[in-house]
Amino acid sequence: MPQIGWLEILSIVIIAILVLGPKEFPIALKKIGSYFGKLKNTISNFQKEVSSATENIDLDNDINKPKDKNNKDDE
Repeated sequence: MPQIGWLEILSIVIIAILVLGPKEFPIALKKIGSYFGKLKNTISNFQKEVSSATENIDLDNDINKPKDKNNKDDE
């Protein structure tokens, strides 16, 4: 995965200021920040749902597992 250095970030910021202008640049940063916040929240909720679903599957497998008399893990 390519890495972005400080020079590339500085170049992007300078180009963004030139394209958007100094008045619109802070507004654009706020919008981008809110989009990233929403994306982070969505990903977090998705991870929680997947984790919950896998825990439920594991519990169902444990409940439905037949008990074996030779199984010494339960002792």
